[in-house]
Amino acid sequence: MKCYVCAQEGRDTDAVAICIVCGMGVCMEHLVREEVEVWEGGYPFPSKKLKGKIPRILCQVCYSVYEKG
Repeated sequence: MKCYVCAQEGRDTDAVAICIVCGMGVCMEHLVREEVEVWEGGYPFPSKKLKGKIPRILCQVCYSVYEKG
């Protein structure tokens, strides 16, 4: 699989990860590794934030949306 962002820029770079949100293949240059909070609970409530975080790989586009929260 190739990096989608690099392909749009006319470069041929292997993807090293897939964005957990949109599924885009990304290379080391275009990925963001983020520690994401984990919530558990029933629908719709109550829910609680767990103590630990889980590392996730995001593309830069999804990361920018995630950060705006």
